Amino acid sequence: MLEVHSVVSGYGDMEILHGVSLQVDRQDTVTIIGPNGAGKSTLLKTIMGYLIPFTGKIIYQGDDVTKLRPDEKIMMGIGYVPQLSNVFPSLTVKENLEMGGYLKDKESVKKQLQKIYDLFPILTERRKQKVRTMSGGERQMLATGRALMTEPSLLLLDEPSAALSPKAADLVFDKIEEIHDQGAAIVIVEQDAYRSLEISNRGYVLAMGQNEFEGSASEILSNEEIRRAYLGD
Repeated sequence: MLEVHSVVSGYGDMEILHGVSLQVDRQDTVTIIGPNGAGKSTLLKTIMGYLIPFTGKIIYQGDDVTKLRPDEKIMMGIGYVPQLSNVFPSLTVKENLEMGGYLKDKESVKKQLQKIYDLFPILTERRKQKVRTMSGGERQMLATGRALMTEPSLLLLDEPSAALSPKAADLVFDKIEEIHDQGAAIVIVEQDAYRSLEISNRGYVLAMGQNEFEGSASEILSNEEIRRAYLGD
């Protein structure tokens, strides 16, 4: 579904990714781990089109999407939930979700809204509530729901459990599993490596903007060297 080939990317003249490669199959949930500054979020932004690679290619479902804009990639079936500024605090829950469905007609938005409410019942209860009054976990579910309004085949999640309580984080990870079970391939950048790898079938370790290791999630979790270096064991 997604192939990232030797991508070199960064900000301005500053190179952050030094030839990173990644592959995501249709049935995958893939977790990307690594220390702060490894380039994990930069990789997601590059895949989504917020950054254009200096060199390398990004292929999505057989098409070269390396230089496409984010809105073009959304139309092709890629969804993205950034770590920060991922909701509109001054709007209601329903208004946020409707913003996520701006590419769809009214009837399609109505149908997809119901699917999101079914997936996240708490959003049904909060649909008229201003987002600024919601908890961090509720906001994260809303951000994910908004990305799902376009019915993406591939969902990119940047630190979905960041700053959440353990209980809220568990609920978010449970919902990610449900989203995958409904047919979306998922790529997760996550500091809570254990919890994220538990719901993934494959993983990548990035270090200093380069591929350090790739393999099954179980291989990463059982690798003593990786556990010591990146999982805090």
